Amino acid sequence: MRILLVSNYLKDGQESMQRFAALMLNGLLDAGHEVRVISPPMLAGRLKSSNQGMGKWLGYVDKFALFPPLLLDASRWADVVHICDHSNAMYAAWTGSAPCLVTCHDMLAVRGALSEQTDCPASRTGKYLQRWIVHGLHKANSVVCVSKATLVDFERIVGRSTSVILNSLNYPYHRISPDRCEALLSRVPQLDLAKPFVLHVGSNSARKNKNGVIRAFAKATATVDLQLVLAGPQLNSELNELIRDLGVADRVIVVVKPCNEMLEGLYNKALGLLFPSRFEGFGWPLIEAQACGCPVICSRCAPFSEIVGESAIMREVDDESGFAADLSTLANDSSERARWVQKGLRNAVRFSRELMISAYIDRYKELVQTS
Repeated sequence: MRILLVSNYLKDGQESMQRFAALMLNGLLDAGHEVRVISPPMLAGRLKSSNQGMGKWLGYVDKFALFPPLLLDASRWADVVHICDHSNAMYAAWTGSAPCLVTCHDMLAVRGALSEQTDCPASRTGKYLQRWIVHGLHKANSVVCVSKATLVDFERIVGRSTSVILNSLNYPYHRISPDRCEALLSRVPQLDLAKPFVLHVGSNSARKNKNGVIRAFAKATATVDLQLVLAGPQLNSELNELIRDLGVADRVIVVVKPCNEMLEGLYNKALGLLFPSRFEGFGWPLIEAQACGCPVICSRCAPFSEIVGESAIMREVDDESGFAADLSTLANDSSERARWVQKGLRNAVRFSRELMISAYIDRYKELVQTS
């Protein structure tokens, strides 16, 4: 089968969506299919390095003026066109006669544009863009959601039925030897490997609740000598100020955009992953951590009961004292921690690349047969 994958505009920096496209590419190639990847060219966007102001509008030229005819031409080769990120659903209008499938990762920005609380507020232009995305989701031949929580939002807002294919791990995270782990983490000189550390992985977006992570960690340090590793972008001024105000600046280490190998080392060594998000579509770090034998402490955010369920310690998102108590328990009770390690390892097995790719191939075949 010939499959054309539509990936994201590189300048937008949507790293998780780039990883999903790469995951699909490698999985489909390994399954014996012909695959090509296309994304909007960065031409006008090169004139401004920023994504703000004029840089944003130049990016729109690349994405919405220059790219559609390129996609239409490329689609003539394909049996199926797969738009890997629902935020590009408007491209469903330019796939010609080839049937089009869209993967919907979340509806948070769409909901924000409808004035629903998702920590994703939309500007006037953003509201128009989200309406265009919904129109594209209507036009696509098929839409797959990555979780039941996303499906519920999708069917309520878009008004058409769909189904779920759970994401797989986007990298073969697994348990590694202590020596390998320490060799990787020795590249983080601020980290004291003789002391336990709590890990959080994610952006500074409000919905990730990184300020809640920091407050819960600070509470835990009243009873346990811990460090906190924040893996992701550089912290913003608000988060840095919070860390200083809570008196934990000497305990917090920021690892900026770690590679997969470094992240694997962090997961393997961490006392636990603290992930109290307010809103998510799936939650990749949860299963990444579990695959590495790292216990997960998370919020009762809608998709998490489906993704980790009883294999993780779950609390209401604002129960920061409870999260702090959970960290103390993991630090002081090795048998309790070992129990959560085993639960997580068993759960992570559900998220194999082969299972996900097989489900997508079945969907492609259905589209080809009915087109």
